[in-house]
Amino acid sequence: MSEQRVIVAGASGFAGALAAELVWRHPRLELVAATARAEAGERLDRVHPRRRVPIELTELDLDRLEDADAAIVSYPHGAATPVVAAMRGLGMQVVDLSADFRLVDAAVYELWYGPHGDPDLLENAVYGLTELAREDIREAELVANPGCYPTAALLALGPLAERGLIASVTIDAKSGVSGAGRGGGEGTSFVSATENFSPYGVDGHRHQPEIEQELLRLMPAASSASRPGAAGSAVDVAFVPHLLPLDQGLLASCYVDLAEPLDGEALADLYADRYAGEPFVEVVDVPPGVRDVRETNLCRLHVASLGERQAVVFAAIDNLWKGAAGQAVQNLNLMLGLDEAEGLE
Repeated sequence: MSEQRVIVAGASGFAGALAAELVWRHPRLELVAATARAEAGERLDRVHPRRRVPIELTELDLDRLEDADAAIVSYPHGAATPVVAAMRGLGMQVVDLSADFRLVDAAVYELWYGPHGDPDLLENAVYGLTELAREDIREAELVANPGCYPTAALLALGPLAERGLIASVTIDAKSGVSGAGRGGGEGTSFVSATENFSPYGVDGHRHQPEIEQELLRLMPAASSASRPGAAGSAVDVAFVPHLLPLDQGLLASCYVDLAEPLDGEALADLYADRYAGEPFVEVVDVPPGVRDVRETNLCRLHVASLGERQAVVFAAIDNLWKGAAGQAVQNLNLMLGLDEAEGLE
């Protein structure tokens, strides 16, 4: 098979720059363009010295997209939709890192993000949490890459959700400041973040409906009170994110009220069996830390019993890798008929 030609659109941000590096060094992909707006004309390895990609960032030229087979789009929500629509119109396979195609119900999207630019595209998008939707991703033309918090939370909760074992869950999640993007945001400056630890989005975070939607999708039909993406959910979910004084890394601690009794041994067996053979999920016998998975596409999980009907599941990922660019390449590999681990190990 010849090399597949890939564009990374939005390569000046943290996730986009890493995606460009992963494609650049991938044995079966060719990086034909890495695009940016303000930084167009600069070399990517000057804008991001850690990402040793010695090519010039260019403005995205929609008239020259025929030169590429596929794309990873790393734009903010809203801005991604017209670019993705143009690429799909040309028959390109696309992995989108924004939130624009994660929520299957346009009305739910509008509650959190505002009007959607192309609701018709939502019908054909596949939610790209690789380990929980692998076969759908293989056949997909457009994959919505999950958010970093949902990636960790859903990998942590997936085995329980698939068995209808979650009555309610509290997700206490912490991420490094790179999760806010290169432009940052309120509270992400060095002065605000260093030697500090604080919650945010307590009154509602945009990743909550994404988590609820996918938990509902995973649950057995008999356990689901409403369809995926609807306003109601069969599971009570409380989600609070926190900012860690780290550049990258994410830990989700998920406290579960179980729908039926399950002891520690049964929980361990459930997770070991569900993720056996997964190249990027490790079930470990001690709680993980974010340093364990730094600069890898791994999710490291630990599950423990807190009582007859309570459990806790910890999930550690690198938010820029498994939570963004690494998972995007994992998904793109599947879409292009390659081994999903190529270029990531």
